[in-house]
Amino acid sequence: MQASKAIHRLRIVGLIEGISFLLLLGIAMPLKYIWDMPLAVRIVGMAHGLLFILFCLFLVIAMSMAQWHIKRGAFYFVAALVPFGPFLVDKRLKQHADEAA
Repeated sequence: MQASKAIHRLRIVGLIEGISFLLLLGIAMPLKYIWDMPLAVRIVGMAHGLLFILFCLFLVIAMSMAQWHIKRGAFYFVAALVPFGPFLVDKRLKQHADEAA
């Protein structure tokens, strides 16, 4: 697999993971704590957790393929922990993918 493809896959998973995080915080959590519907957190939380693990795996693959320094990988990892973080760093990831191509 090429480095640019690995970074592209990281971008896609990052954006989907970011959406799942916002759904968890913005919809599932209020459903649980305001309207006493904990099932939403279980479902969305499980999906978000799996997507986050997939994101971490793809981040390690992209770091390896593109030979990124640990600081760059840590930057993208921390961005995934912050709401809206994956959307804010997506443009930079696209630049890295273009450079690797």
